[in-house]
Formats: sequence, structure tokens, C-alpha cells
Amino acid sequence: MLAKLKFAWRWLATAFSFFVFGVGGIIIPVIVVPILFVLPGTQLQREARGQKFIHLAFASFIKLMRFLGVLTYEIHGAKELREAKLVLANHPTLLDVVFLIALIPNANCVVKGALLRNPFMRGAIRAAGYTINNGAANDVLIDAKDVFNKQQIMIVFPEGTRSIPGKSHQLKRGAANIAIRTNVDITPVIISCEPISLTKQDKWYHIPSSPMHFNISANPIIKVSDFQLSNSTKNARLLTDYLTKYFNAEVGVNDSVAN
Repeated sequence: MLAKLKFAWRWLATAFSFFVFGVGGIIIPVIVVPILFVLPGTQLQREARGQKFIHLAFASFIKLMRFLGVLTYEIHGAKELREAKLVLANHPTLLDVVFLIALIPNANCVVKGALLRNPFMRGAIRAAGYTINNGAANDVLIDAKDVFNKQQIMIVFPEGTRSIPGKSHQLKRGAANIAIRTNVDITPVIISCEPISLTKQDKWYHIPSSPMHFNISANPIIKVSDFQLSNSTKNARLLTDYLTKYFNAEVGVNDSVAN
């Protein structure tokens, strides 16, 4: 009976948490974004204010979920994350980007252009000046150089979408292209969630039998100079192959598991 009551509480707490997130998605474009834009300052200062606001909002959201008993978490390498330039992370759950932005005050994420059509996300995206990926690789590279020049930290999920539990990770070449062509070192981040939930196949109400526990670890830097061996196209391919093997090894999946 007690187990059923705990499960019911976490279901209600999860529903309340996502309700709060949705309300925030409405308030930000209606109230927060106009305030940020009317305050004096340059475009860069507006972006910085937007990124700091989203950082604080996401950090508060994570703490709310922990307070309500929806999840717990442990962070390894928070200092390294704040000092990173290019953060590449695996992407098992819906909350991965929320955690990373909650940990990085000056984060600039590469987001799909389709998210601008999401009424709960477009306000945050515009307020923080996040990088929009509409499929044009050169545009993202130009934006990445601008992000690094502005001393912002770029977050990229090199798979491009949430991974499937137990399946090997298939990385796209875009993240490696950014690192190679901007000559920026990579801070790899490994995210795990146990029991796994909020995957690509899960709805928000498919909650697990116990609270989710997130483990987020910033691993040692991968030096991009080790892959600057030939022309940029070949270098990006070599780095992509390396990152694919790296993330699969760190997450603990391989081709035999996928098959």
C-alpha cells in the first residue's frame, strides 16, 4: 500500500513539475523576454542576461523536482563544465539539456529550428540567443565561431536526438566539424539515469517504479589538436569515429548490444 501511495505521489509531482515548466514557457516570452530587451545594454549583454535567467530557471526547476521526490542527482566536474568551451554529451532523457543549462550560466545550445514552433520553448531560445540548426552546416559553424568569440559555452548533443536505451550511439559529423574547424577542445559529458525514463519512447507520465537518479560527469578534455592531421573533412571524420567509440564505451553499449 505504501509503495502505491509513493508511486501516486511521484506521478502527481511529475505532473505538477511539467505543469510548472509549461507555465514558465508561457511567462518567459510574454513577460521576461520583453523586460530583457527593454533593459539598457548591447545585444551581447541581452543574450548574457537571457542565458543567466534560463540557467537560474532551469536550476530552480531541477531543485523543485528533487524537492518533490521526482528525482535525485549527483554532479561530477561542475567546475570543469563552467570552464569548458565545447560540451558534447550523450542524450538519454528529456531532462539532459535542462541539467546542463542549470549547471552552465553562459550556455549556448544548438537547437533544432523546429523548436521555434514550440510555444513553450521559443521564448527561452530567443531570450538566450541559442544557435538554431536549420540543417545548414556552414551556418552552424559560423554561429559556433561567434559563440566562442563571445566567451559562451556551446552545448551539443552529437547524436542529434535522444538515444534509444541499449542501442549503440550513432554520432553525426556536425559536432566534430565544429571542434575541428574552430580548433576548440571538447569537454565530453556522460549522462546516466537509473531507472531510465523520459526517453524518446516515453511519455512524461510513464514514470518508473522509483525516483530517477541522474549521474552527470564531465570527463577529461579531448584535445582537438590530436585530430588535426590532414584536411578538415578527413579530420572531422576521424574525430567522429573516435567520439562514437568513446561515447559507446563510456555509456556501456556497443554494436553487439545494438544488434
